[in-house]
Amino acid sequence: MNITQENIDELNAILKVKVVAGDYLPKVEDALKTYQKKANVPGFRPGKVPAGMIKKMYGKSIMVDEINKLLNDSLYNYINENKIEVLGNPLPKADSIVDFDNQNEFEFIYEMGLAPKFDLELSAKDKFTYTTVKIDDELVNKYVSDIAKRYGKVEQVEVSAEGDLLNGDFVELDANGEILAGGIFKTSSVFIDRVKVQSKKLFVGVKKDDKVVVEAQQLSDNSTDLAAMLGIDKAAAETLTSKLQFTVKGISRLGAAEVNQELFDKIYGPGTVNSEEEFKAKIREELAAMFVNDSERKFYNDVVDHLMSKVNFNLPTDFLKRWIVAVNEKPVTLEQVDSEFDNYAKGLKWQLIENKIIKDNNINVTNEEVIEHTKNLIMQQFGRMAQSPMTDDDLNDTAKRVLANQEEAKKLYEQVYGQKVMTLFKTKFTLENKEVAYDDFFNTAK
Repeated sequence: MNITQENIDELNAILKVKVVAGDYLPKVEDALKTYQKKANVPGFRPGKVPAGMIKKMYGKSIMVDEINKLLNDSLYNYINENKIEVLGNPLPKADSIVDFDNQNEFEFIYEMGLAPKFDLELSAKDKFTYTTVKIDDELVNKYVSDIAKRYGKVEQVEVSAEGDLLNGDFVELDANGEILAGGIFKTSSVFIDRVKVQSKKLFVGVKKDDKVVVEAQQLSDNSTDLAAMLGIDKAAAETLTSKLQFTVKGISRLGAAEVNQELFDKIYGPGTVNSEEEFKAKIREELAAMFVNDSERKFYNDVVDHLMSKVNFNLPTDFLKRWIVAVNEKPVTLEQVDSEFDNYAKGLKWQLIENKIIKDNNINVTNEEVIEHTKNLIMQQFGRMAQSPMTDDDLNDTAKRVLANQEEAKKLYEQVYGQKVMTLFKTKFTLENKEVAYDDFFNTAK
């Protein structure tokens, strides 16, 4: 077998693979013998079918299978041995013709997309603002209030306000404002905060037995929620134009729990927090930890944007579009690929940049590091679920079971690589720490 590479340009190449009979015939003969032993042909005992008949029945398909296996292995080995950085996989050239019926020597021609070459320097000259959320008294008090509401009790009230839940009956009205015979009738609930802004005021300030008339499409932005509210299917909810009358039967309000020892013990366990000051200090600590991920994400996104604009290179666009069409599980056209290719190209560009950063800086991830990362994630999950800690043996066994799933393992390896790349960014770039108010942080992060 002989493989030659012809570079068309810096991003595209042709691979020509010449296969002669000696490359595949021994494998074909071995496969035919295996078939002969197992073949079940009427009129012959198992294993006694003549070799010539087996060859006539299965020879061509076996030859094609063995040549394809040989091609796959040879291409993979050639690319690895020659350290060729490819994008996608080699594609059979559309106009190359192979005649398995009449040839015993073949030339297979493949198109290949090459990864672009580019330089990248992570320099202290590049400056970034590392923004954190200011955990001030106003923010802490807001979270205290939210927690008190979350642990509060539902009470019935006489007059509705924002945040209340209304229980009652929906009926559909006709063009004259009368109840439509055979129309929608549904006992349901309306959570005022989920009603469209322009209609919310209709449900505020109402009492039991009051009637509210509202256009169906003004109830909710979400057709799935509207369908559930009215007891109809989603398609009907999307096209419903009628007015609806809602008769209030009850008003529920979630009252805030008292901020006292009972609440502290319910959240953190008996004796962990013993005063309102300690409670607020605990919340302050939790908020600081919670917002770390947001700060990290914003910094990472800023770096990505900077490097994407700083590094310029081209991709083998035409090849990649054909490759996407060829390997997609569902049939797609070049026109469909064209419409979404810019987003794909951006993702691929960042992947190439990140891979270069990892390679240039000798970043490696060991199996032990991934196991520890997985164990930490499991412990965090158990902490959120307020369950008792696992033993070390249970934790190790659970982590190994998670990593036995190849897709999950790939994701977890990528997370650890991401953490190491983030650490590298912090050491290579110049960071200016800046503390901002909660609202300013998330408005900027958007």
